[in-house]
Parts: sequence; structure tokens; C-alpha cells
Amino acid sequence: MSGRHAVESEQSTDLESLRRLVASTLMPGFVGTELPEWLADRLRAGLGGVCLFGMNIASREQLRTLTDDMRAANPSVVIAIDEEGGDVTRLYYDQGSPYPGPAVLGRIDDLALTERVGATVAGELAAVGCTLNFAPDADVNSNPDNPVIGTRSFGSDPQAVARHVGAWVRGHEGAGIAVSAKHLPGHGDTATDSHLDLPVIDASLETLRDRELVPFRAAIDAGARTIMTSHILIPAVDPDFPATHSRRILQGLLRDELGFTGVIVSDALDMKGASGVHGIPEAAVRAIDAGCDLLCIGTENTDAQLRDIEDAVLAAIESGRLDARRLREAAERVDALGSSTSRALASASVSIDPSFDLDHVISAFDLSAAAHAWLDGGVRAAAVVRVDTVANIAVGVAPWGPFAALAQHPAAKGSVWSAPIALSAGVPNASIAAGAPVIVVGKDIHRHAFARSAVDGWRADSRPVLVVDMGWPSDDRRYADVATFGASRLLGEAVLAMLDGEGQQ
Repeated sequence: MSGRHAVESEQSTDLESLRRLVASTLMPGFVGTELPEWLADRLRAGLGGVCLFGMNIASREQLRTLTDDMRAANPSVVIAIDEEGGDVTRLYYDQGSPYPGPAVLGRIDDLALTERVGATVAGELAAVGCTLNFAPDADVNSNPDNPVIGTRSFGSDPQAVARHVGAWVRGHEGAGIAVSAKHLPGHGDTATDSHLDLPVIDASLETLRDRELVPFRAAIDAGARTIMTSHILIPAVDPDFPATHSRRILQGLLRDELGFTGVIVSDALDMKGASGVHGIPEAAVRAIDAGCDLLCIGTENTDAQLRDIEDAVLAAIESGRLDARRLREAAERVDALGSSTSRALASASVSIDPSFDLDHVISAFDLSAAAHAWLDGGVRAAAVVRVDTVANIAVGVAPWGPFAALAQHPAAKGSVWSAPIALSAGVPNASIAAGAPVIVVGKDIHRHAFARSAVDGWRADSRPVLVVDMGWPSDDRRYADVATFGASRLLGEAVLAMLDGEGQQ
């Protein structure tokens, strides 16, 4: 072989080697319930991970077949899923979650229970072949108007959140399935959803250390193998780059200050907070350069999109913007995680019992004087109003609350609960007989003007009104006679049980 051809061959080999390193840092989503051939090809070529969503799941048996097919293509693939054990669920996306959710666990404040929930969720994931859970949520929900965290958080007190994050991580990691505590350095003090825009937190570094970082330190101490970043700008730490793209945050705070040595996972790069300005390929380059090891790309990715990302990363290396050593470091961490999680899956504990005492759950609810009066007076609703709002993107459109619970009880059809009146923005309020008692059920009711207006109108009509808020209520509780701090199916069952089983069998 001539010298020129030898150099060209060596360069080609180096290029393919680098491309494989890039592939090992990528974690796309895909459409469908079977493994697409393009994705199987990429797994065989070294793709590091795949993220599953509700649309990828038809049944537990189908999901296990799907994950087995992925491992057949790449034995060390990281298979991730969002199963927070509450409002955010993928395993129960068709029926609503049977778990109480983080905010309720925080209010019950039984660390043994929280650890059991973490272990039980891990057991469910092991049974279907998932090796990484994008949970728990380690955010301190200090802003009641937070549109994306809310009941996904264990609470608003940093120390309490830290205790429960640590317990959840111990249970989950102890059962053999890796966690990814999120969203570093903390998404709790925002009124903006990073899926839709770039939130800014005007907090000092001292505040971050005393509030936001406390639960992440607990997660690391409890053995969290991965930490997920947030697409949030914190000017006091880095005025130029959101956390996912910030060396000051990922290297300075997470690695150097908190001492984390595991895998740093980016939140989804298709979110506006990450790629709204520069596009996903550039967002990927910036994330790797800042210190991310595994890049969550999005929900409906394609082969062409991954090729564009690889090309952008390779171009950044060729131009000198990105150090190949940083890429190699990321790839090695992901490979090690994939190998360890695949080995652990074979011996993971599969103890599955997502059942909870309803009275215990109800004890976590916050009831106003009006709610106590309603219950003590034995009021029966003439109508149930369901407040419909735009779904939180992280939560999606999984069935929720008592409506999810009643779907599991066909015999309950015909009750006021099984035929609720829909209330939504821009739609005239339905007519309800004068003086008839009404129950209003929604999530974060105080954040929606149309819902507040309707409740105010019914209250002014001198009728009995019970407002059940299944989100994170406002501090004054004006629109939360019953605050459940979550909308899982289990909490819906608890609401029905509390109201004397209205609508149940």
C-alpha cells in the first residue's frame, strides 16, 4: 500500500473510531413498539443508549421482548425510562400510576416507605429489562407556581427533600437498577418550563448550596450512578450557558465540589431550553464539551438526526472546538455504566408490590375548613367538574386522579364521577342546577384564570363547592379545599374513598 493510501486508510479508521465514540454517548427515543431496523443497526454499531416512552409500551410482555431485542443488538446498551412513581409514569401510561408520588411521600415522611417505593419501582423496571431510571426528582419545589416540577418533588424544604431523595436512591440502586437524580442544579425555583423556553434562576451561589444542591449531595452519598442536568440559566454561577452547557456547573459544582464521579446525563436536547436557539446538533456539541457523558436526545428521533449529531461533534473535534479526550472520557463512562447495569440486571431484585393503604395516603392530604364541613355534613355532589388544562409535557396525557381510578371499575359507570363536566379555557361553563353541590377537580387550579373564575362564580351562587386540587396548590389554598399533592391513580382512589366511596363499586 502506498504511503498516501496508508494515510487515507488510517484517517478513515480514526474517523470511524471517533464516530463510534460519539454514538456511544447518544440516547435517542423512537416511534413504535418494536425495534426499528435503523435503531438495531445503530445499536450493533455501538449506540450507547435508548430512552423509552409511553408510546413505546403496549404491555409488559411486549416491553420485555423489546428490551431483549435491544440487548441482542448491543449487550451493554443503557435502556432508560422515566418512572418517577407518581404523576410521571411510563409503565402505567395507559392507566395511571398505582404509586403515591414524591410529594405525598414527602408529606407522609416515612423514609422506610420511600425506600420501599424506590425498590419496588426498580423491581418493576428489572422485570421489563430497563436498566436506568430518570428518577428521582431531586428538585426542591420552592415556587408553588412551578409549571413543570410541582408534585414530582418531595417537597419545599431542602433537608426533607434530601432525606427522601437519599432513601429513594438507596432502595432503587439497592435493587440493582441505576437512578438518575434530576434536574441539576435544581429546577424547583422556576415559573418557566424548560421544555418550552430557557428558565432563569436569579439565586446566589450561597442559596444554591443551601437549597438546590442539598438533595443532589444526598443522592450522590446514597449511590446514584448518574445525575441528570437541567436546561436552566443561573447567572450567579454562569451568566452565559445553561447548566447542560456549563463547565462551571458540571465540572465546577458537580464534579469538583460535590465529588460526583458517575455519568452525567443531559436532559432531553430537543427541549427549547437546550436547542431552541442553536439546534440539537450544536446543543450536543456544547453538552459534551461542558461535561455531559450521555445525551438524551428526545422522543421521536431518526437515523438522519443521529447522523447530523455525529457529524457536528466530529466537525467540532476537527476544528479544535471539542477535545477528543473529552469525548473519549464520556464514552468510557457510558460503556462502564452499560456493562455494569447489564450485569446487575441478571441478578436484580424483582420484588413487586405497588400496593398502599388508602388511609395512610389520605393522611397526607391537606383539608380546609370547608372540606371538613363538607365531609362532616355528608354532602353528596350533584355534579363533578374536571378542569382540563394543557398537559405538562413531562407528565403527558396519562389518565389521572379519580377518573383514572374509575376506569378500573366498570361497574361504577353512571355515577357523577364517571361522567364529569369538562371545564377548559375558552369553552363556556356548563350549566349546573341552581344550588346543586359541585366538586371541582383539577391540577394547579390557582394557575389558571378560567378555572379560578368558574370556582368563584359557583361559590358566589351560594352552593356547596368542594375544590380538589391534585397538583401543587398555592400557599393560600383558596382553590384547594382538598390538596392531594399528586394526581396518580392511587391518589384518585384515595379521593373517592375519602368522599365515602362516591362512584365506586
